[in-house]
Order: sequence, then structure tokens, then C-alpha cells
Amino acid sequence: MGDQFAVRVGVRSYEVDANGHVNHAVYHQYGEHARMEHMRAAGCSPVELGRRGWGVVLLETHVRFLSELLLGEQVEISSRVEFGEGKTFGIEHVLRRVDEPDGRVAAEISCRMGLLDTTARRLVADPGARFAEVATDPGLLGIGRG
Repeated sequence: MGDQFAVRVGVRSYEVDANGHVNHAVYHQYGEHARMEHMRAAGCSPVELGRRGWGVVLLETHVRFLSELLLGEQVEISSRVEFGEGKTFGIEHVLRRVDEPDGRVAAEISCRMGLLDTTARRLVADPGARFAEVATDPGLLGIGRG
């Protein structure tokens, strides 16, 4: 499993719904933000992947809501990447409140991803090896250089 990576966000007014807490769809955006920052930090930005004719695609996502997030709260979104056999890989996120001493978990997000060959329009085999070719910090993805 890849090393832990985390990014922080503050809950903004336009992310809050009529119930006064973060709208359910925004959690997916938080996960996307964390994934993009994680990949970028490892040296696998969309620009770098695009130069090789690849793009990351989201195949499946699941959010487990555990406690509400409110306007103005600070949230740390951790991510962990896991590569295995086949054409897909997983990313797990944990969203924790920064403002509370116990760092209570607000949500957990599980994703199944693929690396798309943008010309062939098919997933590439062994995405971990492909990321290792591009990454400047492959350890952030839990992989070595290929």
C-alpha cells in the first residue's frame, strides 16, 4: 500500500446545503481534490500523464458518511494508493476534522481507478508500472521505479 498523503480544505459557504452541513456531492469533490494533489505531489500530474497519452479515470466510488461537516470547519483528507494485479488500482480517503482534538472521522471514500490509454480508449495493463515510469516520488504511490 502507498504511503499516506494528506491535504487540508476549509468548508466553504457554497458547499453547505439547506440542512447546514456539507452537501453529499461535495465529499466526492473533496476526494477528487485529494487524489489530484496526491498524484501531483508524486510527479504524476495530468499534464505529465497526458504527454504519454494516458489519463486517470474513476471507475467506481463509494462514500461512507460518519459525521457531518459544517461551514468553516477544517478537514484533512488523507489518501492511500494500492496497486495490485490487473488494470485497476484503489485509492482510499479518510476525511478528518482538524478543529477537534480527537480528529473525528467525518467520512471515508473508496475508489477504483484505471489508467486510460487516451488513443486506444482502453485501460492500460499494470498501471503501477506505468506510474513508476512517470513519478518523481514513486514512494508516495507505494511503488518503485519500473
